[in-house]
Amino acid sequence: MTSTQPSPTPPVAARRPVVHEVHGDRRFDEYAWLRDRNDPAVIAHLDAENAYTDTVTAPLAGLRQRIYDEIAGRVQQSDETAPIPHGPWLYNARTVEGLAYPILCRRPRSAGEGADVQVILDQNVLAEGHEYMRVGDVAVSPDQRLLAYTVDSDGSEQFTLRIRDLDGGADLDEQVDRVYYSLAWSADGSTVFYTRPDAAMRPYQVWRHRVGSAQDADTLVLQEDDERFFAEVSRTRSGGLILISLGSQVTSEVWTLDAADPQARPRVVSARRQGHEYQVDHHGDTLYIVSNDDAINFKLVAAPVAAPQRDNWRDVIPHRDDVKLDGVDLFARHMVLYERAGGMRRISHGAVGAADTTVIPQPEEVYVAAPGSNREWDTDTLRFEYSSLITPRSAIDWDMRSHARTVVKEDPVLGGYDRSRYATERQWATAADGTRVPISLVYRRDTPRDGSAPALLYGYGSYEVSTEPSFSVPRLSLLDRGVVYAIAHVRGGGEMGRRWYEDGKLLHKRNTFTDFIACADHLVSNGYTSHARLGIRGGSAGGLLIGAVVNLRPDVARCALAHVPFVDVINTMLDSTLPLTVIEYEEWGDPNQEPAYRYMLSYSPYDNVDIAEHPAVLATGGLNDPRVGFWEPAKWVARLRERTRSRRPILLQTEMGAGHGGPSGRYHSWRKEAFELAFLLGELGIDQA
Repeated sequence: MTSTQPSPTPPVAARRPVVHEVHGDRRFDEYAWLRDRNDPAVIAHLDAENAYTDTVTAPLAGLRQRIYDEIAGRVQQSDETAPIPHGPWLYNARTVEGLAYPILCRRPRSAGEGADVQVILDQNVLAEGHEYMRVGDVAVSPDQRLLAYTVDSDGSEQFTLRIRDLDGGADLDEQVDRVYYSLAWSADGSTVFYTRPDAAMRPYQVWRHRVGSAQDADTLVLQEDDERFFAEVSRTRSGGLILISLGSQVTSEVWTLDAADPQARPRVVSARRQGHEYQVDHHGDTLYIVSNDDAINFKLVAAPVAAPQRDNWRDVIPHRDDVKLDGVDLFARHMVLYERAGGMRRISHGAVGAADTTVIPQPEEVYVAAPGSNREWDTDTLRFEYSSLITPRSAIDWDMRSHARTVVKEDPVLGGYDRSRYATERQWATAADGTRVPISLVYRRDTPRDGSAPALLYGYGSYEVSTEPSFSVPRLSLLDRGVVYAIAHVRGGGEMGRRWYEDGKLLHKRNTFTDFIACADHLVSNGYTSHARLGIRGGSAGGLLIGAVVNLRPDVARCALAHVPFVDVINTMLDSTLPLTVIEYEEWGDPNQEPAYRYMLSYSPYDNVDIAEHPAVLATGGLNDPRVGFWEPAKWVARLRERTRSRRPILLQTEMGAGHGGPSGRYHSWRKEAFELAFLLGELGIDQA
């Protein structure tokens, strides 16, 4: 497919202008009506958009199928994850060729690999009769006789809590409806703690459910009425405490509850102070607290469990300007720190409470090392996951005494994958204000460096989320067609520490977009690609990035992929009834305040579409998406089509039975990825390879 070929006439959304007036500013929104999913005309329009997208991309059917076959052919479809020790059992997940969902299993730890495997949760069975299915949380009781798990069957992220008897294999005759993420068991396994969302899908309550009782007997533990705060519940690895974590974008408050006394009232660790963020772990009679109190990159402090107030804190790991402390994991004899330095994640460890720690060395310059599943308290072994742009995900066991490294399992890549054929590197672009912005790259070693190669540049840059340079099987279908793949680690993410995040949010948000453009220009000026052969991609808040970049520099790329893009910024952030809006004020700003409104209006993608030669665009949405409304990409696409002077396709694809994460099940996900990659390749002139 090429952009200059004739195409069918796209759907034209009716113009029904609505005038929004805020702070004396009048905005005309001709597509506001697309928000009403109960209007048959809206569903008809989305169906027409899907049909149009299918027609326009029909010439790519062969390429799509080849890419799908490549993805499926590289994945060992019948496989299992590395076993996770937990008391007398080893737990893991298994996949079976032809089945879309994992099967959670366990086997006796003492019986060896040939022992009979017990299936504890077959997600394929849960998915029967549903177009969509997702398991949210899974938690085994301390005595390992019960399994609490949550299921979402429509993508709305409203889950049903069920409890399974692992001795008999059947669910108990009880369930709890409309729960959210996070579960925790009491020490005796009699009680499950869970969260519930409010009408705006903000988890604001923590409840306790006693096993064997009906939902109407559940009792409220804590309710958070500040609309900026989310609630989450967990149990420490020590098993001693239930933690209730309340957090806004910039402020935290943690409450503890004795796990041995599930009816106890929670106690606050440190009362919230605006701008103070902290997290808590437990060891004996001491709490270890990761805090940004006078420490922008965070520090580690300790306090007595009995008197954890700030006045009783003592420094363990002081603040460091060049290292950000992301978290701590405590074990019976060891303390593990998760840190960021030089734009990379790293893991260090030492004795509990010690100031000196050892950084675990990694074999590559550009990599990601992330916490694994560590369920045991009394152990000398740390499980972490390792990956890079050329190294498949591996489960690593690190002996914290001997410093011995054991690769427990590396994900197999079939089809003759040879990592020596690929190169990965770190480049640095220079932003308009002189800031150096890291770029992670991967490409085949025989890819030319004369500007002729196609490339895909990915970005996110919000919420302090770091886009890690990890391995991807579908990406190989790009690399083997000569595409350079690059990640722009722009401000607003967390790659370079807390200041990096703060310099890309609120009234500094435009740095995110200009950083990305600088990265694109760097790739071109250094011969990796040309603007005519560059694709750009991002999702959710990264979709906002793509929309803003397309407005600022329509010539920056040939093609743009925007997955569930947050593009109707002003209208969404002015509507406090929508999910997540109020808590987002501390990320984007509150447009009810005029300075924030004016700044946000200056970059909101939907409000800044000009007449221009736009790149080809593929935007996706989910009808049941509780995070980014399906109407946002629909409105954006309608306005882009109206104002573009390009003949390149501008397409919308809406999942009519899914939410923010797209379709469920690995085969559906692979087909969706093949669809998007085929569109990209077609627009970059690689539609026959």
